[in-house]
Amino acid sequence: MAQLKLPHEWLQIHLGDVVSYGKTQKCELSDVTNDTWVLELEDVEKESSRIISRKTAKERPFKSTKNRFDKGNVLYGKLRPYLNKVVVADTNGVCTTEIVPLDSEPFVLNRYMFHWLRTRDFLNYVNAVSYGVNMPRLGTKDGVAAPFVLAPLAEQKVIADKLDTLLAQVENTKARLELIPHLLKRFRQSVLAAAVSGRLTEEWRNRACLPAWEVTVVDNVIGNIDQGWSPKCHNEPTTDESWAIIKTSSVLPMTFAENENKKLPESLDVKPNLRVLPNDILTTRAGPRSRCGITCYVSSTSRNLMICDKVYRYRVIEGKGSSKFLALQLNSPSVLEKIETLKTGISESGMNLTQKKFRQLDLKWPTPEEQAEIVRRVDQLFAHADRIEQQVNNALTRINKLTQSILAKAFRGELTEQWRNDNPDLISGENSAKALLERIKTERAKQQPARRRTKTRKTETPAT
Repeated sequence: MAQLKLPHEWLQIHLGDVVSYGKTQKCELSDVTNDTWVLELEDVEKESSRIISRKTAKERPFKSTKNRFDKGNVLYGKLRPYLNKVVVADTNGVCTTEIVPLDSEPFVLNRYMFHWLRTRDFLNYVNAVSYGVNMPRLGTKDGVAAPFVLAPLAEQKVIADKLDTLLAQVENTKARLELIPHLLKRFRQSVLAAAVSGRLTEEWRNRACLPAWEVTVVDNVIGNIDQGWSPKCHNEPTTDESWAIIKTSSVLPMTFAENENKKLPESLDVKPNLRVLPNDILTTRAGPRSRCGITCYVSSTSRNLMICDKVYRYRVIEGKGSSKFLALQLNSPSVLEKIETLKTGISESGMNLTQKKFRQLDLKWPTPEEQAEIVRRVDQLFAHADRIEQQVNNALTRINKLTQSILAKAFRGELTEQWRNDNPDLISGENSAKALLERIKTERAKQQPARRRTKTRKTETPAT
């Protein structure tokens, strides 16, 4: 166990010195009422320790044995511990056996324990000793041997209170920041709606004395629709000048993710006519409902890529207007609703968008001049939204690091340094961490069941 830098009044010990890690009370479905809280690992959000789903025994009847826990217990997720799923129970309940209920009170505050289990020092330890490749978990022996930092009891409360306050502020800030991408998504949809309805350029159009928009269909504004091929490829993307086939996942709303591809075997001939080029429009023609009918515009590409058989490739006819404007149309809320009605299939996982139906999709079509102005304005507004989103992502990265930074300061004693200077009597003598550990040992010894002594029967030698 690596030595941590701690105040001299604190002790570095093992988790098993203060809590009976792994000793749980089991129960079956017949032991609980319908309104009993049943907690599974997927109900806990990683890192944040937020409960994102809450179900009762009536809603989630279970067949396997569960662990029982009480309000105030620390619930530690031992399966895939790198996800850092730790919560303090706000009511009684039962949980999966992959969650370990812990109760270290009265000598170690559960809130203090909760915060320690989320620190990078503890995470580094459990990640190093967890066993299992795909589903690693912390074993009981390793849990007992895990590092624990014991502060004097009075200081534990100060630390827990400070962390509760500071980390709540961090989470509130994070929650507000996480709302911004959703607002930006709505903003982009509003921009697209205004763009394809004519509202975005209404004043500009009137000043330019341009005609009203024409009502037409896709078939009248595009040329040939190419459909690619899907030979058996290497399950890796191309990283050089070699050729590859795009995956349907490369087609995102208005965005071409060129790294989503599979390398073409050298034994197969290249089909240059299927190469993805700048100014192409790509639309997924088949797949799950949510992935069928997705359209992107290829602004540039640095790879030798060919379209796959589940993707349409086409362009606007020269003189008719802008391919990028059509891609904007096909991503607008109103047109997406129309595309949804054109999909066919016998299951949600296998939908299709036929060329015939796609070509008959009706559109409102302005002059090429107005299309160019619309594209310019949308690009400008989207670039502004992208800059804001990047700033938000940078802020979220800093916020995520801030949580661990605060926890590290707390368990190095930095948050309570002045408090220790002001309250020496609360961290020394009978109030010291050393004295606290002795009380814990004494109390736990009392709770150990007495060992029964068995008398050894002497073997009598038979008389001769």
